Amino acid sequence: MSQEAGMFSAGDVVSSHSPSFGKELTVEELPLPADFAWGTATAAYQVEGGISADGKGKSIWDTYAHLEPSRTNGENADVTCDHYHLVPEDVELMSSLDVDVYRFSIAWSRIIPLGGRNDPINEKGIAFYNDLIDRLLARNIEPVVTLYHWDAPQGIYDRYTALLDTAEFQADFKHYASLCFSRFGDRVKKWVTFNEPYIISIFAHLNGTLAPGHCRAVGTDTKTEPWRVGHTVILSHATVVEMYMADFFPTQKGQISIVLNGHFYEPYDTTSQIHIDAAQRRLVFYIGWFGDPVFLGQDYPPEMRAYLGSRLPEFTAEERELLQRTAKFNAFYGMNHYTTKYARALTDPPADDDWTGNIEELAVNSQGQEAGPVSGIAWLRAAPGGFRKLLNWVWDRYHLPVIVTENGCPCPGEDDVETAVDDKYRQMYFGLYLDAISRAIYEDGVKVEGYYAWSLMDNYEWSAGYGPRFGIVHVDFKTLKRTPKNSAYYLKESFQKRRKATK
Repeated sequence: MSQEAGMFSAGDVVSSHSPSFGKELTVEELPLPADFAWGTATAAYQVEGGISADGKGKSIWDTYAHLEPSRTNGENADVTCDHYHLVPEDVELMSSLDVDVYRFSIAWSRIIPLGGRNDPINEKGIAFYNDLIDRLLARNIEPVVTLYHWDAPQGIYDRYTALLDTAEFQADFKHYASLCFSRFGDRVKKWVTFNEPYIISIFAHLNGTLAPGHCRAVGTDTKTEPWRVGHTVILSHATVVEMYMADFFPTQKGQISIVLNGHFYEPYDTTSQIHIDAAQRRLVFYIGWFGDPVFLGQDYPPEMRAYLGSRLPEFTAEERELLQRTAKFNAFYGMNHYTTKYARALTDPPADDDWTGNIEELAVNSQGQEAGPVSGIAWLRAAPGGFRKLLNWVWDRYHLPVIVTENGCPCPGEDDVETAVDDKYRQMYFGLYLDAISRAIYEDGVKVEGYYAWSLMDNYEWSAGYGPRFGIVHVDFKTLKRTPKNSAYYLKESFQKRRKATK
């Protein structure tokens, strides 16, 4: 199949019955700033493989993916895309697509196998990331590095349950971050401390669907654990930001921030105030939980304090001062976003470990209208209008430049390479979401600086295993052959066109 086969043109539409986005979703190929950066993103555990190569230690995901009975669809990421051994090929692939940025994460246990501040350093692991960074720069691709993308070393989990011990984790994370800044910071100029703390807190320490799998069924305290974990993330982030600005920024001149994920929420019933309020409350519980302390230097949102009471930890006077000092140093708002949902206020009493604000999330509203056309997985629908609204919500609340650090979707029927390459839905999705960014910039005044597609290639999708394929490059997991999908070429050409229009 040729590169052009199956590609769509501006003006193509996707049918939708959403009141927020009209009856049709039309790609218009609207312009973007000439200096707007586009890139791709991955996470270490999802693509690297090399589970024990060259001295790498175990992470909590190496353990979780091997539990019996399996909680990851019977699959693991011991090899996955084998990015660890195929970096030269993958960097050349990105270069061929004219990628500006590669956002990747460092596997903490690859460079400090046991994870702790007094544990040995693995120089071979550091050499791997040095090589990756140097190859990227040689191809004029900017490395954007995430320090923590869900894969805590098993060593620190065994010692003190990792994120559940704030003081110990904070000290070990600071040491790990300092090592990364000192070894890579002469070349890395954008750092992310944590990826998606909401997911770390809720899905790993309440629902139990992600490592380390804490949930009520295994006897953990789901009423307080998620909020303790979130507290640890916030304070660890602030500690590392302060260290970076004091010890490394004067010579390295880089930027640092955090990446928050979040859906946008429309009211289930726009004629009912309780559902209108529920949509806003859901955004606060999802994004404000971390955004307000990190970006504003404030306490948790009052809505959360009122609802959660003693379940939500208190910041000490010293911790509040730390948050206030460091809030101004966050250089950008990292946004991971995929879809929009409807928020419906519930009237029955919530469970004692409820984390939603007693709100149900739905794909269909009270009028039977869908949030948007469904992708390859049921929860993810193309809803660019909601994306634009979220960009505005974040800008109005935090007044920070936004970098869209993850956005993408799987397509229906990507099982064989021929079908996967002709990914019209994904191309349409990208086009619609890029148009939404253009409108947010030029019509709404939101400052958006970049867009990183999720993901560079099909990979191990956590507890879903190798089912959903989010890549713009198809991976045959038996042969490891990479085959760019039409969406990869669409993005390359679309960015050339959109940025050229503004010069």
